Amino acid sequence: MTGTPDQNARTPLRRGWTTGACATAATKAALAGLWGQGVPDRVTITLPKGETATFTVAQHETGPDWVEAGIIKDAGDDPDVTHGATILARVSAGTNGVTFRAGEGVGTVTKPGLPIPVGDPAINPVPRSMMDQEVAAAAVLYDQPPHATITISIPNGAAIALKTWNPRLGITGGLSVLGTTGIVRPFSCAAWIASIHRGIDVARADGLTHVAGCTGNTSERVVQGLFDLPDHAMLDMGDFAGGMIKYLRRNPIDHVTIGGGIGKLTKLAQGAVDLHSGRSQVNFDTLADWMGDPRLAQANTALQAYEIAGKPFADLIANKAADAACSLFGTAIPNRLSVVVIDRAGTLLAQVERTQG
Repeated sequence: MTGTPDQNARTPLRRGWTTGACATAATKAALAGLWGQGVPDRVTITLPKGETATFTVAQHETGPDWVEAGIIKDAGDDPDVTHGATILARVSAGTNGVTFRAGEGVGTVTKPGLPIPVGDPAINPVPRSMMDQEVAAAAVLYDQPPHATITISIPNGAAIALKTWNPRLGITGGLSVLGTTGIVRPFSCAAWIASIHRGIDVARADGLTHVAGCTGNTSERVVQGLFDLPDHAMLDMGDFAGGMIKYLRRNPIDHVTIGGGIGKLTKLAQGAVDLHSGRSQVNFDTLADWMGDPRLAQANTALQAYEIAGKPFADLIANKAADAACSLFGTAIPNRLSVVVIDRAGTLLAQVERTQG
């Protein structure tokens, strides 16, 4: 590594490619093998916004009436659970346009609210469109009818999917083939917020009247137990309280619960909408003013402030977090809004509920 530490810290993170882009590249390679002169070593595809991307074909296999090609997914510097997975596309001749099938490790949609109908392979609309375009282009290039059956497989995808939202969203048996741009941008806040949106869509489509957004696994476990909520009512809010509430303003649900550790909910109480430690901080002088206790100005964490001031501090945070959430909802406040505050061990410190009307 060269350069000063400060220069190196500003080195741009390397972007990668979505499962949808990899599936499209694998499809293009397989089409060349099925209709052309054989599977190439490399293929170049056009991404939805007009950029091009070139992929190395990692493996291929030929059967009596099909060709399969595989691309190893490179997610760049993003901590993507599918990084390094092999995305396989098996292509055979079709009879009526393009048909998509889920192979090993690709999920099937079982709940409404997603952009793919129930019963279909979990291959999202943009990747489908990209593969449709490759079939149309290959049909012209090789003078073939534009009909194909495309089976996408991801070996070990069922196990990898357990680390994703898929089980909660009602996608069973494996991963989704995703991507709206074809590009994975490292540590994308937008991708996390988009997953929150899809969780809300699924909950609404299933007729749920109560959803909960929590900052982490421990608060999720506590809130789910308190309210006896099903898995697909639990929104993996993480640090993005503002992103969740903004979408719920436009897509309302009757009862919304926000749960989290006292540190993150203290930041929400103080008006932060992004609760990440790198993007918002607790103001301890404000805590001292709220409680009338100058000792809190010297605290290092919100949990330490709680240890100093006790239960009244936790109650204050719960109420002010509820106030802040109501302010973010504006005129679209849900009929019931609950806030649950816990400590690191999952002990319930405070719980409040606001009702409208």
